[in-house]
Amino acid sequence: EVQLVESGGGLVQAGGSLRLSCAASGFTFDDYAIGWFRQAPGKEREGVSCISSSDGSTYYADSVKGRFTISSDNAKNTVYLQMNSLKPEDTAVYYCAADPVLSLRVRPYDYWGQGTQVTVSS
Repeated sequence: EVQLVESGGGLVQAGGSLRLSCAASGFTFDDYAIGWFRQAPGKEREGVSCISSSDGSTYYADSVKGRFTISSDNAKNTVYLQMNSLKPEDTAVYYCAADPVLSLRVRPYDYWGQGTQVTVSS
């Protein structure tokens, strides 16, 4: 059974940092890309960052470039999203997802976690 479990969300003041974790199981981790997505109330889900577990290639949304860093620990089947210089507009539920194709688009991803709330206060 494929499982993706996010953790690390919480409440932080603007300018602060959080590190999200996505623990994966039930599939061959090295064959998949892991993406981070977020969805704010009343808005569509959007891609934040993604990483290829096989070669480490990464993509970032323009809105988070220079502030967020994605990384992968293949030995632990875990992907991290380090979020620095957080802004109130980063407030959303953050989801991780897995798919063989590396993409920031929502549609290709077949497997999703349950999400973790990130709230940035001004």
